[in-house]
Amino acid sequence: MEKEFTLTEQQQAEVERQLAYLQRGVVEIVPEADFRKKIEKSVATGKPLKIKLGMDPSAPDVHIGHTVPLHKLRQFQELGHEIQMLIGDFTGRIGDPTGKSETRKQLTDEEVKKNAETYVEQYGKILDMDKVTIYYNSEWLKPLQFEDVVKLAANMTVARMLERDDFEKRYKSGQPISVHEFFYPLMQGYDSVALDTDIEVGGTDQKFNLLMGRTLQEAYGKEKQVALTLPLIEGLDGERKMSKSLNNYIGIDEAPNEIFGKSMSIPDELMIKYYKLATDLPMEEIEKLEAGLADGSVHPRDAKMNLGALFVEMYHGKEAAEEARTYFQTVFQKRSLPTDLPETKWEGESSVWIVDLLVELKMMSSKGEARRMIQNGGVKINEEKVEDVQQQVEIEDGLILQVGKRKFMKLTK
Repeated sequence: MEKEFTLTEQQQAEVERQLAYLQRGVVEIVPEADFRKKIEKSVATGKPLKIKLGMDPSAPDVHIGHTVPLHKLRQFQELGHEIQMLIGDFTGRIGDPTGKSETRKQLTDEEVKKNAETYVEQYGKILDMDKVTIYYNSEWLKPLQFEDVVKLAANMTVARMLERDDFEKRYKSGQPISVHEFFYPLMQGYDSVALDTDIEVGGTDQKFNLLMGRTLQEAYGKEKQVALTLPLIEGLDGERKMSKSLNNYIGIDEAPNEIFGKSMSIPDELMIKYYKLATDLPMEEIEKLEAGLADGSVHPRDAKMNLGALFVEMYHGKEAAEEARTYFQTVFQKRSLPTDLPETKWEGESSVWIVDLLVELKMMSSKGEARRMIQNGGVKINEEKVEDVQQQVEIEDGLILQVGKRKFMKLTK
């Protein structure tokens, strides 16, 4: 990076444009001076930068929280840079210990492959996957000899590893840390060595791993990458990081009505953060919206409905977004049943236990969940709340079941 480039006035303007665009929503760039130099080098030579995002394919479902780094990659992509989509099929067998309080169960090759395929399919809703190069780190990690692994491990001390917040907490509380977990950040860093990565993108919880790439690239005589960290989005509870396991998420593959309905549950104070990090809405529009919310000229409900429609449009199209908005207004604002209820022909017994009925129609995944939903007052038949978990339902043509706020089913005979 020592070489200085003499830029024309037009090239300098392009550097400033890219820097301003790419810094949107970023928490930290390490180091900022190198980031500028890399952009200058790219503009001067016309050679795109290599931008890496690593994925640990430990779960198949992508939610709004996962899309934050994807939107950043899309910005790089729009500027002509090369996207390195790194599938951690080898590291996925270990599992990233970041934020974990215990050793994670190792995945099988089949599980990793299946999850990776789902990720790639869903990421295509944000990125132009025809212009993304996909790598699997088993290509270079699997062939390493034990001597290579020892050489790799010699670049890091145990004391430095224990500086990681998650390892430190587990060590102090006496919880076990397996030696193989120390190899996860080493392997992630080695990925950057193998790919000659210029910039690696990740959440703030990934900073240690991203900086490991810089350390190892230097050790192997490579130009050091820049680490670019992005915020983590809190989930619908407004407190904890969005996660499917915490049930505070909005999945990008969920049905349009579900995405829209969940968006209406986003805490008011987090709305602007969602707009900035999880959409491509121009900053000028977001700033105008933020000012409107502050002075009261924009109602939070309207801003939330627009956000929900935006999410649905991004992942299901404009028509689906309009239908989801209409559905929400009809069902929740006007408190009436939607006109396009899903229908199913009932061919079972004419009298059936309510719990069996909900499971049979796949409105609930288990009898236990069905019981709890009824006990919590979340089940209605023909708009009348079911009070008795033992209720027998007499099936009649046109009977309407409702579970929670957004699930409906009309039975025909």
